[in-house]
Amino acid sequence: MEDPTAPGAGNPPANGYGNGNGGGKGKPAAPKGRETFRSQRRESEGSVDCPTLEFEYGDTDGHAAELSELYSYTENPEFTTNRRCFEEDFKTQVQGKEWLELEEDAQKAYVMGLLDRLEVVSRERRLKVARAVLYLAQGTFGECDSEVDVLHWSRYNCFLLYQMGTFSAFLELLHMEIDNSQACSSALRKPAISIADSTELRVLLSVMYLMVENIRLERETDSYGWRTARKTFRTELSFSMHNEEPFALLLFSMVTKFCSGLAPHFPIKKVLLLLWKVVMFTLGGFEQLQALKVQKREELGLPPLAEDSIQVVKSMRAASPPSYTLDLGESQLAPPPSKLRGRRGSRRQLLTKQDSLDIYNERDLFKTEEPATEEEEESAGDGERTLDGELDLLEQDPLVPPPPSQAPLSAERVAFPKGLPWTPKVRQKDIEHFLEMSRNKFIGFTLGQDTDTLVGLPRPIHESVKTLKQVTRVGSQSSGIGSHQGILAKEHKYISIADVQIKNEEELEKCPMSLGEEVVPETPCEILYQGMLYSLPQYMIALLKILLAAAPTSKAKTDSINILADVLPEEMPVTVLQSMKLGIDVNRHKEIIVKSISALLLLLLKHFKLNHIYQFEYVSQHLVFANCIPLILKFFNQNILSYITAKNSISVLDYPCCTIQDLPELTTESLEAGDNNQFCWRNLFSCINLLRLLNKLTKWKHSRTMMLVVFKSAPILKRALKVKQAMLQLYVLKLLKIQTKYLGRQWRKSNMKTMSAIYQKVRHRMNDDWAYGNDIDARPWDFQAEECTLRANIEAFNSRRQVKGKEKAEASPVGKSRRNRKWTSSAPLRC
Repeated sequence: MEDPTAPGAGNPPANGYGNGNGGGKGKPAAPKGRETFRSQRRESEGSVDCPTLEFEYGDTDGHAAELSELYSYTENPEFTTNRRCFEEDFKTQVQGKEWLELEEDAQKAYVMGLLDRLEVVSRERRLKVARAVLYLAQGTFGECDSEVDVLHWSRYNCFLLYQMGTFSAFLELLHMEIDNSQACSSALRKPAISIADSTELRVLLSVMYLMVENIRLERETDSYGWRTARKTFRTELSFSMHNEEPFALLLFSMVTKFCSGLAPHFPIKKVLLLLWKVVMFTLGGFEQLQALKVQKREELGLPPLAEDSIQVVKSMRAASPPSYTLDLGESQLAPPPSKLRGRRGSRRQLLTKQDSLDIYNERDLFKTEEPATEEEEESAGDGERTLDGELDLLEQDPLVPPPPSQAPLSAERVAFPKGLPWTPKVRQKDIEHFLEMSRNKFIGFTLGQDTDTLVGLPRPIHESVKTLKQVTRVGSQSSGIGSHQGILAKEHKYISIADVQIKNEEELEKCPMSLGEEVVPETPCEILYQGMLYSLPQYMIALLKILLAAAPTSKAKTDSINILADVLPEEMPVTVLQSMKLGIDVNRHKEIIVKSISALLLLLLKHFKLNHIYQFEYVSQHLVFANCIPLILKFFNQNILSYITAKNSISVLDYPCCTIQDLPELTTESLEAGDNNQFCWRNLFSCINLLRLLNKLTKWKHSRTMMLVVFKSAPILKRALKVKQAMLQLYVLKLLKIQTKYLGRQWRKSNMKTMSAIYQKVRHRMNDDWAYGNDIDARPWDFQAEECTLRANIEAFNSRRQVKGKEKAEASPVGKSRRNRKWTSSAPLRC
């Protein structure tokens, strides 16, 4: 399979604009390697103390922010063009009145006239009418006095446009533009593509994005007609209408066509934003996901969830990051082994004194990390050389923490938590494994999956099994599912939806005839997966290619895709001020692309996992085959704190602010100032999404966990703990927890504060000895066999479902074109 993260897949060098985070640092000479790397790392990281970030995670940012990110600053002059096109057309149809003065019937009549004028053959006239429609969708800002008015009328006009059939008309025009071979060939011949090459597509996609985003937004004041329109619109986007594929598949095809080089003029940022919002609108956001999960568990007869993970994380407090100093002496950086042996006594005394504080000191979890040893540093160097051949992931040694501080800890800093935030869990598989080991030890034979028969086992084993299966009763609850005499029951043993689905698949494989035909509900998620199935590997590769090109750590490559086609102006800047503005615009453009891809992939994985575990595993495997894990690690191999606090925005140029007031003269100070926010919401959102994505890919997968170890992800992830945000730290600690047993005893001794943080913040598995690293658990694993077995199960599932779907499709007009298509899996894994 084609590798999107192979050398040669970076950012285009033609423009020369970027944020400077990722490139240009070569490797130093070998004799000075370690010292030079540390000095470079200290210069780049600094020792800035990050305050606790007041960040609330959700599906999206604020409504105005999501609309403003649709437009690049280079497009700002087009707001005036759209207004002029509308006013010229409006004056010919309506005399002596403005849009806001018309009655609703008159507005509908005018919109019908606009749609009729879209039917003209002339491309230029059609573009002017489309711009007039875009002006309506933008809120007729020429007649508004404030930003609130612009947003209100934008939403009102979008509902009106939808009710008059505008979306369907623009969908036909979008099909025409996608199939426009003349525009594609013209873009391929040009040495440098600019924003002028995608004018028609940008206008069409902007109207469709504004309609999706405004109609998707639910408010209590919405009328019954608007609520009905929203449900109808969601249905039209979710299902195949008029013998056409779902709208999301059309956008996916645009992404693959762009990445293949056949349509380099496509405005990829707008395509990705629209694709993300369409998937969110049709499948549902995180709150809808939680509700669907609760509903599905109830349908399967499973116990209710003990907690909502998002709500638990919101109640957590961020821990202090590891402390780093600029004045690290040579003796502190790399103490000789003899000195290390001599310091063991003092180190043991220090750890003994602080032992009672380590567990409860929430405010200062990482304050006194031990310095890295010479063995650990050389291990990091080996990991760097390993990734040079894969993804150029680690270009510098990990930052070495300072020696422990001798200052006594004050009593005011000690905070005693009431309890652990998560209910401990244990899987059925864990209980079976525990009993298998116990029976082999005490009896000499096993009973398979029997977890009830305890004959012949000692009394302590009986108590252990009872604890693993035990029901803990906490809190008081008078009613509701799982209540018992006013007490909420929480069970340690956890049966997931995936466990039930896997068991059903095994039974269907064993007895396909006796169990009868499986009933597969035609949900929006199932329809989307069936539509994506044939080309899903290409979709995942294309998304990762774009993500790589947009990552701030990517270097410029000559043969990479150009993601800046819809941000670069026709004439390049000639003054320093124009160059600064374009540089901010380019960086902002890349950040928005990362945000949309990370959110899109996470939504797809979570919805497919809920729909069926093997759909999730199929997408996950292709992401792993396409080097998604090292790509995410490469993204985090930067100064994450600087990335999250970046000010790549110019507030006076953001929509809708730029439409209702005269733009002030930009100066160097105004460009550098940015906004007054403590952090950049979209960048922190992207980082959390990528960490959640990495957790999804590696959870319960030993082979993928070992990829984290081989790529030396521990120092990269540990540096991300400098960001004081509870949710981001939680997912970093989860990734560190699953690999601690493979990192060696010395790493665990040197990172006791991190280990304490894992204990406090990450859910406990009852018989998981993650903190000890027993040789039995850390021995080599047959990783290829693990992936091949999973792949065989996925192929069996897809083949069975695909055959059934094919029989249904043959009875419908849509299915005739796919009648002879056979499901195949690309990117074979050598087994």
